[in-house]
Amino acid sequence: METADCVVIGAGVVGLATARAMARKGREVLILESEDAFGTATSSRNSEVIHAGIFYVHGSLKERLCIEGRDKLYSFCDAYGVTYKRTTKLVYAEDDSHLDGLKKLQNHAAESGVYMTWMSRDDVQRIEPNLECAAALHSPLTGIVDSHAYMLALLGDAEQNGAAIAYNSPVTGGRADGDGVILDVGGDAAMSLKAATVINCAGLGAQGLSSAITGIKTGSVPPQHYAKGNYFYLSGKPPFTRLIYPLPGKASLGLHYTLDLSGQGRFGPDIEWVKTLDYQVDEGREASFYEAIRKYWPGLPDGALRPGYSGIRPKIQGPGDPAKDFVIQTPAETGVNGFVALYGIESPGLTSSIAIADYVADRVP
Repeated sequence: METADCVVIGAGVVGLATARAMARKGREVLILESEDAFGTATSSRNSEVIHAGIFYVHGSLKERLCIEGRDKLYSFCDAYGVTYKRTTKLVYAEDDSHLDGLKKLQNHAAESGVYMTWMSRDDVQRIEPNLECAAALHSPLTGIVDSHAYMLALLGDAEQNGAAIAYNSPVTGGRADGDGVILDVGGDAAMSLKAATVINCAGLGAQGLSSAITGIKTGSVPPQHYAKGNYFYLSGKPPFTRLIYPLPGKASLGLHYTLDLSGQGRFGPDIEWVKTLDYQVDEGREASFYEAIRKYWPGLPDGALRPGYSGIRPKIQGPGDPAKDFVIQTPAETGVNGFVALYGIESPGLTSSIAIADYVADRVP
């Protein structure tokens, strides 16, 4: 049987950040990734937005780690040469009936220490003449980042601090074993591996992984729901110079406009509750995109949208349920010595990633 000090399962953005944090702490870290590359799932199928931290429940991990993570992410990008842009963002009220909601959001954000400027319709028209709305809030701290370059930099720094990564190495099961965890590893690195510390950062596979570990405390693994978000690209000249968001709904931040670092405009994500991991974009959803977008951009031309890509969020709440917080369980909650598990790490997971990693590292000896 092979042995290891600290194993991080999953090489998405949170797994890579966690491996880096543990390696910088002096632990000998091995990252196990089931795919043949890092960041192939949720981490590479999102809007690449650096969130300011305005939408989350006061006192929640999402609020705390988003705000902390935002600042750490900007600093990391500056230090490691990762490309990003402070695009800023407008959160708009569609009509007068939404103005109270917009004001509540402004007050909510201010209570979190995140301040946004109120803009009248005329104010908005001066900076975004294509945006039709009753009013908007301007978020100066929002940005976009090259997520692949960010993950590459995280991995590079982790390796500089002694971490190693094994691709094509799915964890198929395991069991508690006194002072650690024995993992059954398949694929290229097929073996039994005993580790003093195991950190489950498997994202969409986190619940399944924990459920395959004998000894996990009954009832500790939360439910899992797949929320698929589809994106459509915009052909032609971008209509906006910054990110455009509606007031958020219960399950998502709504069908918003973002752009990548090359200036390519895109709309999404919508929300589609699914049972399987299928990333095919249904072209039939195009009509609903046109309808939603034309509420705030009436000038959207026919034929301007084309299918882009989709991502699937690892939610722990189902359709109609209230939003839930990140779940980060230490051995006290998992019931297994050395076993840490992260569940429901969806948006703002990318923004929060370094703060999540530090939160975990602070709680692991």
